[in-house]
Amino acid sequence: MERKSSLDPVPSWVPASGHALRYAGIHFDAVRIGGLWGEQVAYEIMQFTDFRAGPIVRSRIGARSMYFLLPPQTVRAYRWPAGAEAMSRDGRAAAFVGVPALHGLTWPLDWRSLPTTEAPFVNAELLHELTVTVPAGEADVS
Repeated sequence: MERKSSLDPVPSWVPASGHALRYAGIHFDAVRIGGLWGEQVAYEIMQFTDFRAGPIVRSRIGARSMYFLLPPQTVRAYRWPAGAEAMSRDGRAAAFVGVPALHGLTWPLDWRSLPTTEAPFVNAELLHELTVTVPAGEADVS
């Protein structure tokens, strides 16, 4: 995980205040899961990891979405089910993810789970397993 200095536990891609757009595929890859399905997957991964899941951003723009932040260049190693949008750097289009500051006013974004030294990213294999096994139900999978 990239840091501002060796004494700073906050990744360099987390803004000091408010929120900022970050290009997926540089500092992290992301998987976006919308609606109730995203909420359920976030809940399950938090339970499974004893609430140390790594960075999960909750967006309250339109239909609520969860952005699970994975190590850079890992999202393509998996075949994600419909409704789980893989976001990384590729030649077709740029993908940006809103990242909130750790504290203060960050609406409409907030942290469902913070990045930590022990969990700088969400475990991609575990996330993939949960997206396959947790039923989408009535979730918005558009």
